[in-house]
Amino acid sequence: MSILAQNITKHFGSFVALDNVTVEAPSGQLVALLGPSGSGKTTLLRIIAGLESADSGSILFENQDATPHSPRQRNVGFVFQHYALFRHMTIFENIAFGLRVRHTPEPEVRQRVGELLRLIQLDSIEKRYPSQLSGGQRQRVALARALAARPKVLLLDEPFGALDASVRKDLRRWLRRLHDEIHVTSLFVTHDQEEALEVSDRVVIMNQGRVEQVGTPEDVYNHPANAFVLSFLGHVNIFHGRVQSGTAYARPHEIDLTRTAPAAGGTAAKVVWIHRAGPTIKVELTIEPDHQLMVVEVPRDRFAALELQPGEVVYAIPRDLRVFQDYQI
Repeated sequence: MSILAQNITKHFGSFVALDNVTVEAPSGQLVALLGPSGSGKTTLLRIIAGLESADSGSILFENQDATPHSPRQRNVGFVFQHYALFRHMTIFENIAFGLRVRHTPEPEVRQRVGELLRLIQLDSIEKRYPSQLSGGQRQRVALARALAARPKVLLLDEPFGALDASVRKDLRRWLRRLHDEIHVTSLFVTHDQEEALEVSDRVVIMNQGRVEQVGTPEDVYNHPANAFVLSFLGHVNIFHGRVQSGTAYARPHEIDLTRTAPAAGGTAAKVVWIHRAGPTIKVELTIEPDHQLMVVEVPRDRFAALELQPGEVVYAIPRDLRVFQDYQI
């Protein structure tokens, strides 16, 4: 079941939340809507679900116009950031709720809920209440509840946003494995770049109500369409005034440091701070004469050979510079 949000425009008063946005989720794929706060991600997701109406544009499921349909008629599963579980119901009853609202026969309810409890690996604690679960377990229950009525599509709004970092990592790997089993076309909203790049088949990068780039995680990271995409997908160093017809950008791991001035292409910089924690050493430097900050990630063996100290002047040599026309980031 493919999803196509076509030419969607949405205003809230004078604020343009979405400006003629078109986004497609091919059948069976897991697509991330990625962007900063206020970029229009959640508004677009709610319009696809039927929880908001667009000023113009249309929503198509498998090339069928779903725009005039209610959320229930669209048969979408929606997972919220804060679980939205019924506190007075057990895990079993929470998952069964949507089926019972649809007057599903009780034997079918029990069979379907049992399948989902095994799928989310919580079948041994089906009689517990939400207050007795961890955050990760609650979100798995919320996901099972959204899947109970066999939705055409699954929509997730910051599904891991309320969880701590370690639980987020575990749960997003679990979501990827789950998706590979059930193959429900899914759209999920996130502002976490690592999450989007690790979990999704395709990434839609949004900014200020527009789509900046669509592609595989590899494409958008290695071949960013513009300076906004490059800067949003991780820290970049900006080299103003060092190229003609634009500005040059380089990621921290794409810059080498040397004590010897190169014949060409290097930039003198002073070491101001060294961060030794982590798999690489992060070195903060300033470029003279305007004290522009630059961050370089140095492999540990290379750092040991350089023996850098704060206050020293070294030379930065970008291995890979990307040049874009001036762009507001």
